[in-house]
Amino acid sequence: MQTASYTDTGGRPGNEDATRQVRRGEDALCMVVADGLGGHGGGALASAAAADAICNGWDGAASPDGLKELVQEAHRAVRAIQTPACAMKSTVAALELVGNRAVWAHVGDSRLYRFQDGKLVFQTRDHSASQIAVAMGDITVDQIRFHEDRNRVLRALGQADDPLNVETGEQTLPPGRHAFLLCSDGFWEYVLEKEMAADLKSAADPLDWLVRMRARLSARTPEDNDNNTAAAVWTEV
Repeated sequence: MQTASYTDTGGRPGNEDATRQVRRGEDALCMVVADGLGGHGGGALASAAAADAICNGWDGAASPDGLKELVQEAHRAVRAIQTPACAMKSTVAALELVGNRAVWAHVGDSRLYRFQDGKLVFQTRDHSASQIAVAMGDITVDQIRFHEDRNRVLRALGQADDPLNVETGEQTLPPGRHAFLLCSDGFWEYVLEKEMAADLKSAADPLDWLVRMRARLSARTPEDNDNNTAAAVWTEV
């Protein structure tokens, strides 16, 4: 099991993204990417609180119910640090990978992608206004990236709902080479899925994969581009 991650401020004055991972031996991993919302430093506090709550609470298992409860804990952690002046929030994408067992959860528009033998086989669907526009047939999936409502997130850690509506997934990985990519919207907006797969096939390891995709992102982003964060894991079954 190989991993790599990065987080970049982009063209913003501060970084409100966070990524964390924790290992339990050679074949057990919990990985998180969170994207804070709130400005004035609040988003950075929210994403860090969310990522820390999930990784610190992980017991080394891969369980949909267990991961959902960890995300609820992260939701409560964000709620606990909100103030009247800053009701900060955060998106999250989280992965538990233990042997050939993968479990994931997400809230908001941070994404998880799963590749098998170099091909994209699954990606999460954003909890956003633009994703609803896709479901209604108003726009295509590719048009999400620069849709006028792409930043309207409909679910986030720290919102009023309690418990939070957390989406989870699970997969027993079949024999083969598997790769997971967790990323904030500041990353996936500028790197197409077909490019993720192409760079995966060419990469020597997860860090090389991220470097290749970041080169695409850097060539396309405006000067004031958003924070961007990604975390990758490779495993073979």
